Amino acid sequence: MDCLAVSSMKGVAGGKRPWLMAVLFGLFQGGMPLIGYAAGSAFASVIDRFDHWIALVLLTIIGGKMIWESLHENEEETKSDGSVTELLLLAVATSIDALATGIIFVPYSLGSVLLDMAIIAFVSFAFSVIGYRAGKRLGTHLPLNVELVGGLVLIGIGVKIFAEGMGWI
Repeated sequence: MDCLAVSSMKGVAGGKRPWLMAVLFGLFQGGMPLIGYAAGSAFASVIDRFDHWIALVLLTIIGGKMIWESLHENEEETKSDGSVTELLLLAVATSIDALATGIIFVPYSLGSVLLDMAIIAFVSFAFSVIGYRAGKRLGTHLPLNVELVGGLVLIGIGVKIFAEGMGWI
């Protein structure tokens, strides 16, 4: 959802290099959880007993941050130049939370995780392309606060993982 939100705003602003942005967002969104998975695997025996708690806390923090940001406009005005450096920084910034969520995948096999990361990368790429095009076409009249919806979805996923870990569902 971060990719969709940022890409749509770049489209509204007439950003340059949408395909490079989409590729970078996909690579970082798919790669960062893999790094988190690798770090988390070193502590798998400890994490296994608490993974559903960790998922709930991490996703609630990340989702809460997205909701907070969606309700509070950024007062800083930044000038976008569409440079490769700017797009790279945006890709890193929007994927930092993906690094933390990589720990959620520790209980799963590497093959399953690699497939999941490929799906995340593809969906992030697709959302970036869709967001940019929607922003470019709709201008400032986007009818949906995508960051708010994204935050709510992340919290919902955290609650679901927690309920499964507790054996409630």
